[in-house]
Amino acid sequence: MTRGLGGVSPANVTHHLSGVNFPARKQDLVKKAKANGADRDILEMIEDMPDMDFENMADVMKAYGEADRGRGEQGGSSERDAGESEHSSGRGEPEGGGGGRGRSH
Repeated sequence: MTRGLGGVSPANVTHHLSGVNFPARKQDLVKKAKANGADRDILEMIEDMPDMDFENMADVMKAYGEADRGRGEQGGSSERDAGESEHSSGRGEPEGGGGGRGRSH
């Protein structure tokens, strides 16, 4: 990774798009990211963005957010969320207000 920027963070994406000329199409972003040494994860994130005209970096970051949410819905976040809710319901009741109220009656 580059200078402590990791994965497909917004900072890492913008770093690898440094010097892109706007307006730009998605393929322009891919070319610039490759030229700036982006790894496969960054390139895949850009490929997941909609094929549109990006007027500025704010447009890119908006598309990044949408692509990132789409990846989360397809990826492991639903498994992680299910695991978290399972653990929190088992541990949360005795420690939370619900368990305490049950003992006071």
